[in-house]
Amino acid sequence: MNRRRFLKDASTLSSAALLAPSLLKAFEFAPAPGAMAQVAFVKTTDRVAGVSRAIDLLGLGKFGGKDLFIKPNFNSADATPGSTHEDTLASVVRKLKSMGAGPLTIGDRSGMGNTREVMDKKHAFVMGKELDARVVVFDDLAADEWELLKHPDSHWQQGFALPKVVRKAGGVVQTCCLKTHRYGGHFTLSLKNSVGFAAKLVPGNSYNFMRELHSSPNQRRMIAEINAGYHPDLIVLDGVQAFVNGGPDQGKLVNANIILAGTDRVAVDAVGVALLRYFGTTPEVSQGAIFDQEQIARAVQLGIGVGSAKQIELVTGDKDSAEYAKPIRALLDGAPAKAA
Repeated sequence: MNRRRFLKDASTLSSAALLAPSLLKAFEFAPAPGAMAQVAFVKTTDRVAGVSRAIDLLGLGKFGGKDLFIKPNFNSADATPGSTHEDTLASVVRKLKSMGAGPLTIGDRSGMGNTREVMDKKHAFVMGKELDARVVVFDDLAADEWELLKHPDSHWQQGFALPKVVRKAGGVVQTCCLKTHRYGGHFTLSLKNSVGFAAKLVPGNSYNFMRELHSSPNQRRMIAEINAGYHPDLIVLDGVQAFVNGGPDQGKLVNANIILAGTDRVAVDAVGVALLRYFGTTPEVSQGAIFDQEQIARAVQLGIGVGSAKQIELVTGDKDSAEYAKPIRALLDGAPAKAA
């Protein structure tokens, strides 16, 4: 067999493998019926202190040398909340180290720009060297470094591909922003941040997964389905500043002065939607019950998180945060949303 024939056959085999996705069963980390999810709620303008306080409020304990994959929001290099603030990401990394984490890896895929250029502008590579964390650009991964996944009742035609480095990590931590999404997601919090895990293109497979996502009337359900492919050990949402209109790169900016932390993506996103409603947001985000939002409703169907607002406990550690939490709690429980 000559080299050209060998490479052609190898490419064909790789493509064929990608067309046979692993089926995802019911989410193995589904919360027990009636189980509560804590969301740390810290009013602050100080990202460094706020991240540490929010994580402490969860009482997670030590990570015991576990290798962790950290997913920021590097969809673009736009100023926060268009992307993860460097102080937030560095604070998360330092906090994980202080909690006994083992090897750390930071990675992402940008949807609005070249990923390597975006990560360079966000100083991810410099941060990786300074904080002893490996940095991965998903666009650079080879075909055999992706895994194609599909839920039995998925809205994805061919499934979606996640990096094996994420699937095989000892744990996953993500840090997201507080903002709306003008391109169909409606809001981009922790569930939507997971889209950066999924491939646009996989070497050896010409199918454009992101073209399918962004053209589908089931886009918000498909966003939720990506989340069935992994389970986070921690989510940190930086809402010191937020977009209540527009997004994900630019929008109407408000000072929301909040850091959230939790382990349940549905709970974190429900609180995030309540915060957006508190400041006045888009009709799509402000209408109806929070748990009827399509991203959240589909995630609940898949067992990704809690099933109702009654299962969410807002945990505060000071008077100012507790007072701020009261109207957010009311919005979670069904109080009318403020119009933008």
